[in-house]
Amino acid sequence: MSFTLRDATLSDIPAITAIYRESVLNGVASYEMTPPGEAEMASRFSAITGNRYPYIAAISADGVLLGYAYASAFRTRTAYRFLVEDSIYLAPEARGQGVGKALLAELIRRCTALGFRQMVAVIGGAHPASVAVHRAAGFEHGGLMKGTGFKHGRWLDTILMQLPLGEGLTTDPQAGTYPDTLYRS
Repeated sequence: MSFTLRDATLSDIPAITAIYRESVLNGVASYEMTPPGEAEMASRFSAITGNRYPYIAAISADGVLLGYAYASAFRTRTAYRFLVEDSIYLAPEARGQGVGKALLAELIRRCTALGFRQMVAVIGGAHPASVAVHRAAGFEHGGLMKGTGFKHGRWLDTILMQLPLGEGLTTDPQAGTYPDTLYRS
């Protein structure tokens, strides 16, 4: 499958909303039960990109959005500012085609360049394909939380995976640079 990666834009929100809607209704990656509309997805997009987190779109050769990925705060307390959580969502026809792997690799590259030191994947439903993509990118198992969600008539587990970025925890971050300035008053 031929595709390119680029920054997602507000004009992608209808396609992003459709992909996420399918995931909410049919999948277990998101524990949301009711898919948000375009206005809510645009608000989420603006909140993420407004804090300079990367938000990436995978576009097919014929211009169709195949999937998207973004990094966001794992938690908003100041000490967490060097840790990001990744999120990846794919259209059904893009699954198993290398799109998720490419999106994750680019997200890792961009977050490393921004100065983040750790990336965590919170994998709802312990989805095997998501675990495999993260493992292939170098993520290590960080924990299993059993029965964290109930969706589609069954209990779902959540797997945590983690990847050091850049110098990881081997050095102190440089004060006053992004992401050190996140969540400071």
